[in-house]
Amino acid sequence: MKKYLKEIIITAFQLFMFYIFPLFAGPTDAMGMVFLIILATFILSFALGILSKTNLKFLYPFFISLLFIPSVFIYYNESALIHAVWYLVISVLGLCFGSFINLIIKLIKK
Repeated sequence: MKKYLKEIIITAFQLFMFYIFPLFAGPTDAMGMVFLIILATFILSFALGILSKTNLKFLYPFFISLLFIPSVFIYYNESALIHAVWYLVISVLGLCFGSFINLIIKLIKK
């Protein structure tokens, strides 16, 4: 369990962004809220790419995309299901950038 602590903490922050953050947004703030959640997804997946040393991190984008789907039916309507694809793409990009930075840091340390 301690081995996956970083992944669990980052996933908990992502769950906060999907399920708690929309409670504080007003009805007119929907587009700004979507942008902030996408930005947070990129930053969290970037951090996971840098911090995680396990291969489990490569499942993170798919896991996040699946975690978003129930929030569509709680806060939005079915037309927001397309955002699950965006979260998948943004998480893959963030994870790739983070893993690349982690690789560069390892090469510099050698």
